[in-house]
Amino acid sequence: MSKPSLLRRIFSRFWAGLTWFRLALSNLLFLVFLVLIYVLYFSDNQQPMPARAALLLDLGGTLVEEKSRANPLQALLGEPAPTDREILLRDVLDAIRHAAKDPAITALVMELDYLVSSGISKNLEIAEAITAFKASGKPVLAVGDFFTQDQYLLASQADEIILNPMGAVPLEGFASYRNHFREALEKASVSMHVFRAGENKSMAEPFLRDDMSAQEKAITARWLQDFWSRYTELVEERRQLPPGAIDRYIDDYHALLAAAEGDGARLAREQGLVDRLLARSDANDYLISVVGAEDEEGFYEAVFFEGYIARTRPSSFTPVTGDRVAVITAEGNIMSGEQPPGTIGGDSLSRLLRQTAEQEGVKALVLRVNSGGGSVLASERIRQAVTRVRAQGIPVVVSMGSVAASGGYYIAAEADQIWATPATLTGSIGVFMAFPTFEQLLDRAGIHTDGVGTTSLAGSLRFDRPLNPQVAASLVSTVNFTYEGFLDLVAAGRDLERAQVLQVAEGKVWSAADAQRLGLVDELGSLRDAIAAAASLGGLGERYPVEYVQEPLSPRDMLLQHLASRVGAVVSPWPGLGASMQGLVQPLASVARSLAQMNDPAHLYMRCLSCSALP
Repeated sequence: MSKPSLLRRIFSRFWAGLTWFRLALSNLLFLVFLVLIYVLYFSDNQQPMPARAALLLDLGGTLVEEKSRANPLQALLGEPAPTDREILLRDVLDAIRHAAKDPAITALVMELDYLVSSGISKNLEIAEAITAFKASGKPVLAVGDFFTQDQYLLASQADEIILNPMGAVPLEGFASYRNHFREALEKASVSMHVFRAGENKSMAEPFLRDDMSAQEKAITARWLQDFWSRYTELVEERRQLPPGAIDRYIDDYHALLAAAEGDGARLAREQGLVDRLLARSDANDYLISVVGAEDEEGFYEAVFFEGYIARTRPSSFTPVTGDRVAVITAEGNIMSGEQPPGTIGGDSLSRLLRQTAEQEGVKALVLRVNSGGGSVLASERIRQAVTRVRAQGIPVVVSMGSVAASGGYYIAAEADQIWATPATLTGSIGVFMAFPTFEQLLDRAGIHTDGVGTTSLAGSLRFDRPLNPQVAASLVSTVNFTYEGFLDLVAAGRDLERAQVLQVAEGKVWSAADAQRLGLVDELGSLRDAIAAAASLGGLGERYPVEYVQEPLSPRDMLLQHLASRVGAVVSPWPGLGASMQGLVQPLASVARSLAQMNDPAHLYMRCLSCSALP
């Protein structure tokens, strides 16, 4: 046999070396993966619990009912900015409630400087937990350099509020403003076709008008005032201020600030909004005296709430067994098909409801809804799933979060009971269809569309042709049919006369108090209240386990979610932008996001646009 050539031998050795390197690299990456698994799931790298410490609510981010799915690349990059971070409301509530009974926890401290958004509904639930914590006799303190309106509602629940001497409390009240695009669409030569049922269905107004209609202003002003009254009454009660003090502080702010020589912190203390003006170092010294412990670095001893609840809560690998209440969260816009957490998928949520009801020991189900609606088809699929669960003899109780309107109300209407927080926005019973055509824009560009079809309707739904009058008439019939079905559903589910439903429908948005008065909601209360009601309906007595059900994750997704939980979930569409820049582009982002989430096959929607302005 002839000897291989020199070139062939060199190539063979090179290939063998490359193969060895590839295998070695693969093995190395596999070992790194195993180490990562061990560190994330099995290593106990937490510091020992101090003998005395404060529970620290360092609420840096946005409070949510359900976290969005983590972006694996961004999760690996490390700790996100507060504008990009999500905080699970249940983690906050559970940590406060557990700390109230923990002898090692001597105080509750809230650091709220980086709280981006929470909303009055979530703040009220936290306020309820803080009230229960105070019953233990332990002090509650809030510390901040500058309190925004959201931050101050939480801070006002404390026994003492400490403000930086260079800070301020610039309250302003609640408002609902949104962009209107009629003139812009006209200038862009875009024909927007909107079909709606429900005279007050405000979703269509931004496309059809340049301003908010008088009718919509009256409706919006009513629920805004209801929420603002709850805000001011709660703050005034906690701070022992006379009724109307907050409104007077806002209305006279310019004059009061001038009298305080421009010193916002001094003004806040003089008006009774804060108790102490202390620089950070002085505030730390004071907190050491209150907490009764100091760490090695000279700071007051504290345990962060997320790490604290991770210690006390059972492992996610430990299944909840026995007769129990199952809680499923439906947060976000309702869309067709399979959707990740943070968005409600018609298929994914329906399947989760069905699978949960089939589990042994589930005696009652609570559906926590925080949604302004979305796809009609997806909403109907979820409603059918709720009906099937009830048909199996399992009671379903809906707990409404900040908003459960339009499609969010549709999926709740047939539950055995509906509970809303005192600051829930609901109703918006109406249907619309909207889509653009661009024939005018194309004509201006010198692009013309022409051709033939086999019927008078062939090619009628092209975006480059005017809307066929026959199609328009058909769409009107479809929207009206869907709306009539919505009315019948609410009448049957809420045991109301159809005429009663018609009075509260037509797209009108209601505060929780009005919704209860009108029969759209049964009771006002927190998620815990709804769970207790479901347990009673399921015959579980006073002591029962609660299972918070989530969509099953693949091993890969479990790893990424656990990694994200260590560093925080990144959700911002522009992670490189600061909070101020994100605020500037938010209106455009909201429109783009709304358009991207309109994926109903029939282009039919039950959606409450004005609910996006919920404070």
